[in-house]
Amino acid sequence: MTDRPGNPPQDARAPTTENWSPDSWLRLSSVAGSQYAYTDETALVRATARLAELPPLVTSWEIEKLKDQIAQAQQGRRFILQGGDCAETLTDCRPDSITNKLKILLQMSLVLIHGLRMPVTRIGRFAGQYAKPRSSPTEPGEFNGARVELPSYFGDLINRADFTPDARTPDPGLLVQGYQHAALTLNFIRSLLDGGFADLHHPEYWDLSFLQNADLSPKRKAQYEHMSRTLADGLAFMENLGEQKIEDSTRVDFYTSHEGLNLHYELAQTRRVPRRSGWYDLTTHLPWIGERTRRIDGPHVEFFRGIRNPVGVKIGPKIAGEELIRLIDTLNPHNEPGKLMLIARMGAGRVADALPPLLETVRREGRTVLWMSDPMHGNGIKTGAGIKTRSFDDILLELERTVDAHKAEGTHLGGVHFELTGEDVTECIGGAAGVGEDDLTRNYASPCDPRLNYQQSLELAFLLAGAMGRR
Repeated sequence: MTDRPGNPPQDARAPTTENWSPDSWLRLSSVAGSQYAYTDETALVRATARLAELPPLVTSWEIEKLKDQIAQAQQGRRFILQGGDCAETLTDCRPDSITNKLKILLQMSLVLIHGLRMPVTRIGRFAGQYAKPRSSPTEPGEFNGARVELPSYFGDLINRADFTPDARTPDPGLLVQGYQHAALTLNFIRSLLDGGFADLHHPEYWDLSFLQNADLSPKRKAQYEHMSRTLADGLAFMENLGEQKIEDSTRVDFYTSHEGLNLHYELAQTRRVPRRSGWYDLTTHLPWIGERTRRIDGPHVEFFRGIRNPVGVKIGPKIAGEELIRLIDTLNPHNEPGKLMLIARMGAGRVADALPPLLETVRREGRTVLWMSDPMHGNGIKTGAGIKTRSFDDILLELERTVDAHKAEGTHLGGVHFELTGEDVTECIGGAAGVGEDDLTRNYASPCDPRLNYQQSLELAFLLAGAMGRR
């Protein structure tokens, strides 16, 4: 019997939420070979019990509203902008750092709203992006004058960056500290938004001196300033015609996301809520599964297939169409709109060959997904001096080839996923700012992977809007 397009295959062996519970992933925890392990079981139980007692970081109604917006993006009526730090640190929980990240996302969204002529949903990679997978579970270094091998740094939710045995030992107490700093970050962001910081009528609230300090060309600066003025005028015109309510544009929605690497953290805040069915992971609006942890028989897919949140999953160039369909049907067995985001991270040199067959397979099989592009993670390089970086030109090339692939297949590119910061870092080479290899040591601040700085991020938003507009 052949299933009709739009309906996942009815296979009794396929996982469903009927045999799922929030802790069912524990029986699979050894399948994927976790890169780190807690040695103090008593401390882990104590920390997760405390997390389970604390209030949720987000609400189910916020999660359901985001699902509705993702469903709109799946239909080509909205665009998703997701961005933020590679890995947040607890010390970066400061008002200036949080505000600058929020500003660059708002400025990029303004460019995309103007260029794409559609609403944009902003999702930050912060208020919880404290855990980061690494290519190796251990790394060599020097401690007390001797060469030793210690656990890799997996982010402030798991261990600490200092190269000492004590700092690199996974610490359950960091789970509670991560929650506390995420709560402080969210509280500050919500206060800014409630106070009108993100009012589309007044983009000058986003501090245009921030833009003036960027190394953008005078043409780009003038383009942004003109665009912000015309958008404000256009909103006022629409409101005078009664076509848009003022509150729709004075307070924009903002959502949080993080990679759900540490399942102990996610499990502790997963609960049922009144007047809704199912389980919600209330650490974040949108958790995602990384390329390294997306095994269908692994603990991460097992956990995230059962929650009501929308879920993202990173997919690289090696995944086959049949495997992708199995992954989709595992994470979204009922083909629910707004539920699943596929975040393609192919690399500029491979996307033109690897992405089109996947687009065609998913379209042919009738699966409802949101296609997003992550042009960062497939384009990592090392300089001759051994510094990790990314090329702005490669990032842009992958975006352009992704846009072309969707146009050829008749599908929608519904969003983008960037690692970026609102600071004047020098971590990625290229762009109008002219960051070269010799500049990387000037202000390389990322604890893990290189990020776009604010001028590169804004420039990329202009170029993406232009590429999608032309196509």
